[in-house]
Amino acid sequence: MKKKQQHPGGGADPWPHGAPLGGAPAGLGSWKRRVSLLPFLRFSLRDYGFCMATLLVFCLGSLFYQLSGGPPRFLLDLRQYLGNSTYLDDHGPPPSKVLPFPSQVVYNRVGKCGSRTVVLLLRILSEKHGFNLVTSDIHNKTRLTKNEQMELIKNISTAEQPYLFTRHVHFLNFSRFGGDQPVYINIIRDPVNRFLSNYFFRRFGDWRGEQNHMIRTPSMRQEERYLDINECILENYPECSNPRLFYIIPYFCGQHPRCREPGEWALERAKLNVNENFLLVGILEELEDVLLLLERFLPHYFKGVLSIYKDPEHRKLGNMTVTVKKTVPSPEAVQILYQRMRYEYEFYHYVKEQFHLLKRKFGLKSHVSKPPLRPQFFIPTPLETEEPIDDEEQDDEKWLEDIYKRVLSSALPGLLQQSHAVPRLGPRDGLPELPVASPRRKRAKENVTRFTLKTTKTQ
Repeated sequence: MKKKQQHPGGGADPWPHGAPLGGAPAGLGSWKRRVSLLPFLRFSLRDYGFCMATLLVFCLGSLFYQLSGGPPRFLLDLRQYLGNSTYLDDHGPPPSKVLPFPSQVVYNRVGKCGSRTVVLLLRILSEKHGFNLVTSDIHNKTRLTKNEQMELIKNISTAEQPYLFTRHVHFLNFSRFGGDQPVYINIIRDPVNRFLSNYFFRRFGDWRGEQNHMIRTPSMRQEERYLDINECILENYPECSNPRLFYIIPYFCGQHPRCREPGEWALERAKLNVNENFLLVGILEELEDVLLLLERFLPHYFKGVLSIYKDPEHRKLGNMTVTVKKTVPSPEAVQILYQRMRYEYEFYHYVKEQFHLLKRKFGLKSHVSKPPLRPQFFIPTPLETEEPIDDEEQDDEKWLEDIYKRVLSSALPGLLQQSHAVPRLGPRDGLPELPVASPRRKRAKENVTRFTLKTTKTQ
């Protein structure tokens, strides 16, 4: 009778028929080699588990992204038209394709960034092109509760299309509440210049005069009205400190409470929304190029806008928006502002870079000078400008009504007649025409629609 094989340590050989792989001889050495492979096997299982967990997270993230709506279809088509991305620095010719007509556009205008001029242009353009310009009777409530968001989105979504809605309000996610995500547009400016415009406008107003503005702001105490800008900054008054200085980013970050906290989270979320939901975020310092691109991307809304903007009659209206009694802070005060607004400047430079990439995409040149030894806002140049000044704390819609009535009988008919006479602008510096599909729409009974949220105004 044949005995079972024994290994030198005693007991039965675990591999009585020899090594199953490669014909290695059975015995203690073979057994140790096999045992030594077990740690590598366990390590491979751990890697496998890690890969599966990563795949699960990716799938869940993809599902969440699809449920949240993702970028509007028009932006996806536009990026395909221009290349892989709207913001790629690619100078190749665009493919031959007709872009869809976006019938829902939202301009959630940032305060002190040119919106009064743009809204006045939109009033003229809505008369010319027949789209529905939707405004709101609430001008100073940018942060909304969940119920207020739902009500506002419902009111906007039920407006007659094509519409362009405009209001001072932080970014709204329509798809979160079951609505179609519209195309967003906006304009920002240098953060320090925006702050200074707001500071002096609140105190002294514009072309209507200081006395008129004092009547309109009776609750402001005299010591607050005549507070020196340098004292406000250097003594760390609330108006000149965070979170009041964290102003631009929340318009792009959204309604989440963390969007109002200065930090990386709000900054990155704002950048993400710019890339996914905004057709164009322009720079006020290059307003003519902003209008030119809007005319190319949204011709059914903005065709002829640059001709109207350059018209002498409109220039007269622009002069009425100049904030009075502006002064330049000391370099020390501006340096403190720059430090307090570092996130605002990071976002501003990011948007500016994307805007310049988009301009180069269409052959527009960006005049970039060599950076000075110190920031540009240290240079004591006059802050007087024809750029419009608006304030979410002021009734700027009433201001627009005053201007609109002032020019309705004289300037507006001339502007409309001239804008009708101006042919479609041709390519500028190689700027291609964008073929856009004609909209299917019914003419709105009234070009300006107003609705009011059932909320109280906050100061």
